[in-house]
This record gives sequence, structure tokens and C-alpha cells, in this order.
Amino acid sequence: MIELIIDQRRKDLGGFEVGRVLPYAKHRMVGPFVFFDHMGPAAFQPGFPRTVDVRPHPHIGLSTVTYLFAGEITHRDSTGVTQAIHPGEVNWMTAGSGITHSERFETLRAEGGTMHGIQAWVALPTAMEETDPSFANHGPADLPTFEDAGVWARLIAGRAFGAEAKVRTLSPLFYLHWRLGAGATAELPAEYPERAAYVAQGEVEIDGRRFQPGQMIVFAPGRPVPITAVTAATVMLLGGEPVGPRFIEWNFVSSSKDRLEQAKADWRAGRMKLPDADHEEFIPLPEPSPSANPMS
Repeated sequence: MIELIIDQRRKDLGGFEVGRVLPYAKHRMVGPFVFFDHMGPAAFQPGFPRTVDVRPHPHIGLSTVTYLFAGEITHRDSTGVTQAIHPGEVNWMTAGSGITHSERFETLRAEGGTMHGIQAWVALPTAMEETDPSFANHGPADLPTFEDAGVWARLIAGRAFGAEAKVRTLSPLFYLHWRLGAGATAELPAEYPERAAYVAQGEVEIDGRRFQPGQMIVFAPGRPVPITAVTAATVMLLGGEPVGPRFIEWNFVSSSKDRLEQAKADWRAGRMKLPDADHEEFIPLPEPSPSANPMS
């Protein structure tokens, strides 16, 4: 039932920490999910420095998926969109042939508060890697919820449990937010060939083993997986159909190494348009480029 356990690696991104889970050397993707960061939880006092903000930076070949438990982020991108995201919403940004965006913490800077959420990347299918860039914000009305026997769930994207979120995806996948009361049991169906559960808060038991916050459990295909909350718990479920291997360098994802080199050259030469509403600074291409790091 359990194929692999991945422990988050804590990363300091210049003002707050994230727990990086994917990519992982022994298991780089789960379905099309090629990147998974647990942001916070981090408490901020009013007036914290702007250096915590994520300056404009580029992406290709992926969709970024931002989902918050607490806090607020203001997104600005090169398609002209400015959009604040709040808890229970999803920002789905498809980079495709190329997009730039920033992530600012303006409301938190003014008021203080907690930042807590997940940022994931979904690799695009090969035929869609160069699709036109786009952005969409989806509120709770677009994200089906259901509740039963101590389990509350929100479908963030894709199809699962007989429901479908109103989020445009380009390959078969599922992404859910579960809240389980202490002692509650829920079952992850065997619908998709690649599946994982990430414990964001609390403690759960799977196949007689207990798991803590910061652990992702990757499952073998073919069997439903019962998950029991030892304490009240928050669990993210994710997976889908694989899209094939991908190369990742800095903020770029592609099935082609040559395409990554072209993206790096374009960013270095200033050929990628910055957001109209946030064009006075940007993150230079690291030399040499490290592994993917969208929040630095």
C-alpha cells in the first residue's frame, strides 16, 4: 500500500520557511505534480520588510497552484492580472510558453497575521507545454465541498469522489484539502495510478503506521487507502495520470533540456515581459541555476 515516505526539507526563503517535499530524488513527481512546498505557518508582525516579498520571476511549462489556509498574497503577472488570494481560494496560473509574476504580502505587512498554505506545480502535458499563459482565481463556489462522519473535504482541482472542480486543468488529476476530526477515517480511492497524501497538521495512521506533519506518503497503485486521524488533522491529497519525465531548473519545467536553456537565455537577456503593475525589480537568474525555487 505505502510505496514511499518523503519528509519535508525546511528551506529559508529570506524571511520565512517552507517545507519542500517535491521534487524528491527518489520520486520526482506524483502524477503531474512536480513541485510541492508547504509555506509556514509563519506569524508576521505589522511592518515586516519588503524583502520577504517574492519579486517578479519567470516560469515555463507548468501551472502553479497556490492554496491558503491562512493569510493573503497579492499576485501580479505579465498577462495584466492583479489578484489577491484568500484562505479557501485557489490561484491557478498556467505559464505555458512563458509568464512572469510576483507574490507580495501587502495586507500582512499592514495588519500582521499568519501565512500558511501550499504551493504546488503541475507539469503540463508535452503537447501543451507551449500553450498561451493564463491565470484564474477560484473561490469556494467553484470548489466542491462535502462532509460526512467527521471528515470535511474541498476539491481544489480536478475530479475525485464523483465531483469536479471548476478549475481548468490540462491533464487528469486530483487535488483535495481534507480536515479529519480525531478518530475519523476516510478512504482515498484507487481511481488514479499515482496518489499521495501530505500531512499538513495533526497525526494520521495509515496501514498501521503513524505519520506527522511534514510527511508525504506515496501509495502504490490499485488499492483504496484508508486514512485515520489519530488527532484532528489536515491532509492534502494529490495525484493523477503521469505526463512523463520532466527537467526542472530554477523556475522552469520542460520535457526538453534545450527549452530550459532557451528560457534561461530569454530571462537573462530581458526578453520576458515583466508584470505591468510590478516591473521595477526582478529576481536575476541564479548562476549556476539551483533546483527549482519559486519563492526566492
